[in-house]
Parts: sequence; structure tokens; C-alpha cells
Amino acid sequence: MMAKNQQNQPNKTAAGTDKQQVRQQNQQAAQKKQQQNQQAGQQQYGTEFASETDAQRVQEQNQKSEQKKK
Repeated sequence: MMAKNQQNQPNKTAAGTDKQQVRQQNQQAAQKKQQQNQQAGQQQYGTEFASETDAQRVQEQNQKSEQKKK
């Protein structure tokens, strides 16, 4: 009987699950995870860069550079 049921509804599993809907949900979940991973990577880079930057030293170097231009 199940084989007959699948023949009548080729886009459904024996349990009645819509295959196309599951594929779409899986694709959306994968895209969301990829976006989250990209955002996490960007945040980590920004934090790492900021923690290694000495703002006062950069300002001093900028002042020296400006003085040399004059």
C-alpha cells in the first residue's frame, strides 16, 4: 500500500513528509548559518585589530607625518 501511495504522491515520503518543503528548510538553515559564521568572523577580526592598535601611537605618527609635509 505504501508503494502505491508514493506513486500517487512522488513529492512525499512514505510518512507523508513534503520533500520539497524539507529541501527548502534545509537550504534556508544552511544560508542562515553561513551568514552567522561570516558575521562572527568579521566581529572577531574587528576586535582583534582594535586590541592590537595603540591609538596614541598612531596619533603621534600622524602628527609627525603632518609636520614632515610642511
